[in-house]
Amino acid sequence: MEKYLAKINSEKLPGTQFQKTVWRELLNIPRGQVISYAELARRIGRPSATRAVANAVGANPLAPQVPCHRVIRTDGTLGGYSGPGGIETKKKLLHAEGVKLF
Repeated sequence: MEKYLAKINSEKLPGTQFQKTVWRELLNIPRGQVISYAELARRIGRPSATRAVANAVGANPLAPQVPCHRVIRTDGTLGGYSGPGGIETKKKLLHAEGVKLF
């Protein structure tokens, strides 16, 4: 799976340049780790754009291959998941990666 992820070219995905920047950074979150939407905004150099980053994460067209499930709220709660199966799938994906949140 990790080799497959390395081959994803976020530039070929349909979306705005901002969304593509967010999706590209999602590919840098290691399996078994989570970061907050605020941290993701900082990582792309847009620390005041947390809400826009969350919207871009929600618009990810390749969930879970582009691992948006690895992004949670600053308070440690899961937030949303727009991929197939919704929040239950996010929980299962994180559990399968060894993340202990709940």
